[in-house]
Amino acid sequence: MKRILVWFLILSFSAAAARAQDDATQQQINKLSGQVQDLLDAQALQAKRITALETEISELHDKSSQPGAADTANADDLKKLADQVQELAKKQQADNDLILKEIGKLGKASGSSSGHRSTPSVTTNTATAGSSAGGKENGYEYKVAERDTLSIIARAYREQGIKVTSDQILKANPGLNPNSLKVGQKIFIPAPAQ
Repeated sequence: MKRILVWFLILSFSAAAARAQDDATQQQINKLSGQVQDLLDAQALQAKRITALETEISELHDKSSQPGAADTANADDLKKLADQVQELAKKQQADNDLILKEIGKLGKASGSSSGHRSTPSVTTNTATAGSSAGGKENGYEYKVAERDTLSIIARAYREQGIKVTSDQILKANPGLNPNSLKVGQKIFIPAPAQ
């Protein structure tokens, strides 16, 4: 009986080991089947992509072989185009010149109608009015008009050939506040150094 029991135990252990081995083998088979299926799906996708590329290449080949597909510009076409561009550039420059001329006319008309940009009168300024050397300084007296700023005044003098900057006007007029110029206020415009 002991022998039978031993054989029975050996047989049941063998059966359990075989069953465990069968389960592990089945899992490996299932895993490999899944991987094979993934590879087959990827291959099918690649085949579709290749077919689409072949179709696209075929269409491009057909389009390139049709008449008129090889339209290219020759040297004469490029020369004509360059001439047209140059003509347009000349017209644009002429338009720009005309616009600048008209703006200049408008500027002169508005400047002369307001009356505040008349020819400056030459005066002499003493040391207290801006001379840094303690002596006399040549320059111009200017009467501030409505909407004047130091930059507008300096620009008006530069347009008349007198090279002066806003900073030079400020230095020649100690105590002058450029942010509160008063209409009728007289300021000294220094003449350029000779």
